Amino acid sequence: MSRQQQQIQGVVLTGYHSNAELVPQTRLCASSCPQVPPHVPQTAEPSRKTGHYTLQQNQNTQHGDRYGPSDPSSSSAPHPRSQPSSSPKLGSSPRQSPNSRPRPPPTYQRYNSQDSLDELEMDDYWKEVENINRSGGGAPRGEGGGDGEVQEEEQQKTPEEGEQEEAWLTEAGLQRLFDDSLAADQDQEVDSAVFLSTLTRTQAAAVERRVQQTLRRRNWQHLPDVRDIFRPPEKNEEPHKLKGGSENGQNDSSSAEMETELNVEVAFSEQALSYRDNHQRLKVTASPSSPDDKLPNFKLLRDKTGQTRIGDLSPLDMKKVRRLVLVEMTALFDTAGIDVKAHKAVKVKTKETGLFGVPLHTLLDQDQRRVSGTKVPFILQRLISHIEDEGLDTEGLLRIPGAATRVKSLCQELESSFYDGMFQWQQLKQHDAASLLKLFIRELPHPLLTVEYLNAFIAVNKLPTKKQQLQALNLLVLLLPEANRDTLKALVEFFQRVIDHQAKNKMTLNNVSVIMAPNIFMFKGFRSKVTEQQEFSMATRTANIVRLLIRYQNLLWTIPKFIVTQVRQQNMESQRKQHKERAVRKLLKKITTEKPPERPIPEESSQGFIRVQAPQFSKISMAVQLTEELQAADVLTRFISQDSSVAVKKEELCLYETGGNIKERCLDGETYMKDLFQLNPTAEWVIKAMQR
Repeated sequence: MSRQQQQIQGVVLTGYHSNAELVPQTRLCASSCPQVPPHVPQTAEPSRKTGHYTLQQNQNTQHGDRYGPSDPSSSSAPHPRSQPSSSPKLGSSPRQSPNSRPRPPPTYQRYNSQDSLDELEMDDYWKEVENINRSGGGAPRGEGGGDGEVQEEEQQKTPEEGEQEEAWLTEAGLQRLFDDSLAADQDQEVDSAVFLSTLTRTQAAAVERRVQQTLRRRNWQHLPDVRDIFRPPEKNEEPHKLKGGSENGQNDSSSAEMETELNVEVAFSEQALSYRDNHQRLKVTASPSSPDDKLPNFKLLRDKTGQTRIGDLSPLDMKKVRRLVLVEMTALFDTAGIDVKAHKAVKVKTKETGLFGVPLHTLLDQDQRRVSGTKVPFILQRLISHIEDEGLDTEGLLRIPGAATRVKSLCQELESSFYDGMFQWQQLKQHDAASLLKLFIRELPHPLLTVEYLNAFIAVNKLPTKKQQLQALNLLVLLLPEANRDTLKALVEFFQRVIDHQAKNKMTLNNVSVIMAPNIFMFKGFRSKVTEQQEFSMATRTANIVRLLIRYQNLLWTIPKFIVTQVRQQNMESQRKQHKERAVRKLLKKITTEKPPERPIPEESSQGFIRVQAPQFSKISMAVQLTEELQAADVLTRFISQDSSVAVKKEELCLYETGGNIKERCLDGETYMKDLFQLNPTAEWVIKAMQR
């Protein structure tokens, strides 16, 4: 990065200057309470370290770069007005730089995309970093791993120029767009053609951009015309417009309540493009000091065809979802002018057995051999349940660390006796259990949010609105490997249960976020790869991401309707092509020009009834009349009332939409059956136990 590029970054944290002050004992104890074990009597007024960050405001700030580099491994020179400090010793934090000197507290200008993170008790973040270093779980900058630990290889590798675009196209299943040397595979060509035919304009632009960059890298003498790949819009075809012409699907002057509604029927990147174009046309600029103290109460616009959650679709359709989400996520960042540099995961020497420091997929393999269908490692499940069994009212839960030597000893005991059932859980103190939980996350050989997408999660902060940040996180959660996604979900659900007891434990959303951020983002060897300035910059950004993951978890684990619609379109287009190919092979040539025969609609359906199948139960099927108010939950209730032999609970059953333009989909209980039937009239309807 050049000096000129460094100087255009907006706010630079150049140091932390600490002092000591006495805190009255009668105050309410929040996250800033001293870390004193409950058994130690508080006979004197506690003292705590406080301080301030030194900030420097650059007048040449550009919107696209105001948050600094999103790549934690990229080099960053010291700020022109700040002196580089020496590397801290083990157990030290960035705020304890020996070269820092007290200065008057500056006026802090808060950017609205940071969402008032300056008001969080960031002091707890650095305390947590110190605790991590004391426990040997994190190496200071410029040093290797913990005690006795040798990092065999780098965990992440920055791709060469142009290599990233080629890897991206390969991940999206579009390598034939740039590599003619691949063996001719008609099915793959058809698949690529079907996939491209369903893309929106912003999604197509993201693919087109990376095709061109990849071809330039390969030094092609003749670059193909992009019109050979993408159909240009017809002259009379107007670009897709959102209702009301704004990102929110409403007029720009709409009320704050309407602005919190999430439109999931239109691609997020298309909404972002409309938002950007409107703001450029109206010359609207976001004020750095505009109030944004509270996270909006977002809600999904109700869809009568039902909400689709992760796990509702078949594996075949989920593969299509992942490809579409990858393209959509990239298009969303492209629209905001954010270039996210993805790292490539590099193999590291890891343990093949055990609990701590074992890859997630290895842990799940050994757990699934004991209980099939396990989605979250047993050790994490057991630690969470133990903490909850001890009660979530404990003050400072997650914040107050256990004794480092005791936690290390407990870790060794768990390694040797957990699966044998000989570990003495009744002797495990609650704060020690919380420390073990955080240790488990940090010790994963690769970060929970994955090497490939860690920078993208951090770059979410650069998006201009909270709505776009939430949309990007939704897409990133969908992109995570299943093991990482399920483990992350178990964690954020647990964090929310802790926050629900904040009146007693003093752990608010902000407190939990700043404590957990370094544990989630500071993977092995992280601090040896970043500068002090980068670590300061990342502190509030990573805490903000954890806040959003916890606060909006009910929205983030859903599949947006526009993605499901594109999957339906792909299935329909594939079926049409398959029908046409059969006609070519079996019938006369003229038949290929005729419309392929569609699956006949059952006579019952044409008369306002559907036939619901239940092959797993004694009542094999039943006819259900479609009404305007009939929901999927009503069908299940009617089925259970008519079949007394059903031993499973209603909550364990699901009405599945099967065939037609979807492979298989477990229906949300509030799905209106008549609306869904009109969307997929040739589907079959099957009741069976949930397959999750």
